Amino acid sequence: MSEQNENTAPPPAPSGTPSQEERQWAMFAHLSALAGGLLTGPIGGWGFFLGPLVIWLMKKDTMPFVGDQAKEALNFNITVSAIFLALLVFTIITIGIGAILTIPIMLVVGIGALVLIIMAGIKANDGISYRYPLTIRLIK
Repeated sequence: MSEQNENTAPPPAPSGTPSQEERQWAMFAHLSALAGGLLTGPIGGWGFFLGPLVIWLMKKDTMPFVGDQAKEALNFNITVSAIFLALLVFTIITIGIGAILTIPIMLVVGIGALVLIIMAGIKANDGISYRYPLTIRLIK
C-alpha cells in the first residue's frame, strides 16, 4: 500500500475548497467578458465570450472549479450576445422605428449584465460557484 502512495500525486483540493489560484482564474473567467467587450466595442459582440472561452479551453481539464465558472460565464455571455443580436435584428427589420423599444431594453440588459458579471467575479474570488439567472446553458 505504501508503494502505491509513493507513485501517485497528492490529491487535489476538495471540490468545496478551491485553491487561491483556482479562485483567481475563475474570477478572471467572469471579468474577462468585460475586458473583451471593452476591447472589441459594441460592434464586436464576440469579444464578450472570447475571454471565458479561452479560459475554459485552457483550464477545464486541470482546474474543475475554473472550468465550471468559465463555462458558466461563457453561457451567460452567449445568452447576452444573443439577446443583443435579436434586438438589433428587430431594430433593422422595423427600419429603425423599433429602436424606441430596443434601445431602452439594451440599456437595461447591458447594465444588468455588468452588475451580474461583477457579482460573479466577486463570488468566484471567494470560492463560491456562481450561477447566472436567466441563462441558456448551451455548453454543458
